[in-house]
Amino acid sequence: MKLENIKTFGQLKEVGYKSKSIKDELRDNLRTKISNNQDTFTGIHGYENTVIPELERAILSRHNVNLLGLRGQAKTRLARQMINLLDEWIPVIEGSEINDDPFHPISRYAVNQLAEKGDDAPISWLHRSDRFSEKLATPDVTVADIIGDVDPIKAANLKLSYADDRVIHFGMIPRANRSIFVINELPDLQARIQVALFNILQEGDIQIRGFKLRLPLDIQFIFTANPEDYTNRGSIVTPLKDRIGSQILTHYPETIEIAKTITQQEAKLDDRQSNLVYVPEIAKDLLEQISFEARESEFIDHKSGISARMSITGYQNLLSTAEHRALRSGDDNTSLRLSDFIGLIPSITGKVELVYEGEQEGAASVAHSLISDSIKTVFPEYFPAIEKLEKEDYASPYQELINWFFEESGFELLDDLSDQEYKAKLDAIQPLDDLIKKYQSDTKKEDHYFIKEFLLWGLVEYKKLSKHRLSEGFQFNDLYGSYISGLN
Repeated sequence: MKLENIKTFGQLKEVGYKSKSIKDELRDNLRTKISNNQDTFTGIHGYENTVIPELERAILSRHNVNLLGLRGQAKTRLARQMINLLDEWIPVIEGSEINDDPFHPISRYAVNQLAEKGDDAPISWLHRSDRFSEKLATPDVTVADIIGDVDPIKAANLKLSYADDRVIHFGMIPRANRSIFVINELPDLQARIQVALFNILQEGDIQIRGFKLRLPLDIQFIFTANPEDYTNRGSIVTPLKDRIGSQILTHYPETIEIAKTITQQEAKLDDRQSNLVYVPEIAKDLLEQISFEARESEFIDHKSGISARMSITGYQNLLSTAEHRALRSGDDNTSLRLSDFIGLIPSITGKVELVYEGEQEGAASVAHSLISDSIKTVFPEYFPAIEKLEKEDYASPYQELINWFFEESGFELLDDLSDQEYKAKLDAIQPLDDLIKKYQSDTKKEDHYFIKEFLLWGLVEYKKLSKHRLSEGFQFNDLYGSYISGLN
């Protein structure tokens, strides 16, 4: 008999349906997926050998879980994907507020329904997509919100006294019976509210306004927390931590390649934008390196973390900067330029928490420094490293390029140059072609102009050239000429 044809408790028993707790349900379905070599969590990169195996072991152990990590580490996404481990449909007593299991009713309503109607008690089917509840812990959350309270309107309508348990209005947790319930940012929950969770986690009891209720709720709890919260805004009370079976530490991507994969997956782009703007691979590397530099910067509070959202919104801003330029110049297509990275600044300044020294520097200045540090870090991966102290007989591979700037004056790359004008400007510097031919001959032709500009910026970071921001673009000079100009 098909599920949609099963309408009563009696029909459910006839087909031999066996109910199970949500933790057993998750465990059984996970065992099947592991045995069949199926992915349990998809679209979450960098956790394959760390977080995901730990979470799978916690599910096999039937544990409630606390995901502990800095912002932007996919904690909520992990929790939301757990619904894929639930059975597609489960039966509930029709009309039940708390998803009563027909075989194990816990509310007065469900018990009365079965007592009065027996096998004719109507049932309905609940899809797994409806078995997920989420609550952000904020200081204004009350016990009534998450556990329940007496409802005077219900008491008046039903003409019942406040001593009757039928006047109870159930909160979010009882209504999430037989579901996954997520509390985000758990330390932000007031201590007295955390205390209200003790018995729910351990014994399944809830207490509302003195009513003696024994509701063995069947819930898979997932908590998320930021380590910063333990010291800055609040903490998880010790008895509650003791009742959470597994605490799993999340982390940021450990390599540039993983970070790029996440950014490309999450940066939802307009197809017209993607088709208009070509993005060299080195530009993607530089973008991700900025986040890595930020996590080490002395100007940024490391405890607050650098979310993956910084790279995602940064990538969107980069393409929008190039798109904006192309639309104004009338180009049908364009390639991302290193000078477009100036468009990253708003994505960075809103995503970092500065320490005192950073506040003194200013958010925009710190953002510029991160871009510069990223270029300096990536540069030796493409071209010979530039040492601070060079021997007298050492022939620098960059000398011809430096000499070109010594002989020229005021080379400018303006923001609004058309693609043709931009390429002509860089083509005029012959030493750039020579360096690319010697050290990056295998690079795609489409990437050459980005790498030419990257060479200029790299020499600036290694103090071989100077760079100045103009109102309409950038000006590059040799160091000596820049010094003389400064004196004049």
